[in-house]
Amino acid sequence: MRPNPFWVLELPPTASTQEVERQGQKLLAMLGVGLEAARTFPTPLGPVERTESTVRQALDALRDPAQRAAWELWARLPADTTPPEALGDRQPAPWPDALTALRWR
Repeated sequence: MRPNPFWVLELPPTASTQEVERQGQKLLAMLGVGLEAARTFPTPLGPVERTESTVRQALDALRDPAQRAAWELWARLPADTTPPEALGDRQPAPWPDALTALRWR
């Protein structure tokens, strides 16, 4: 599953087209000079590595109105950098390969 473009750019779903472009260019510049602050972004499942490729893919997705509308729904989930502690106490899933089979991993 691709990361949500709003999470990659660290923008709310209400961001304007200009804000999306500005943030994308800013992140590309930061990655280009190797700034550590631009290397990761928060998601509901914890921090994920950000690359120039993921930023470009996020910009492309948010430029397409149909894709943007779909991603806006998912972007409403809170992006938290710390997974809940309760996840460590869970029993193994009855079908551990389910996420892979569904191509979510």
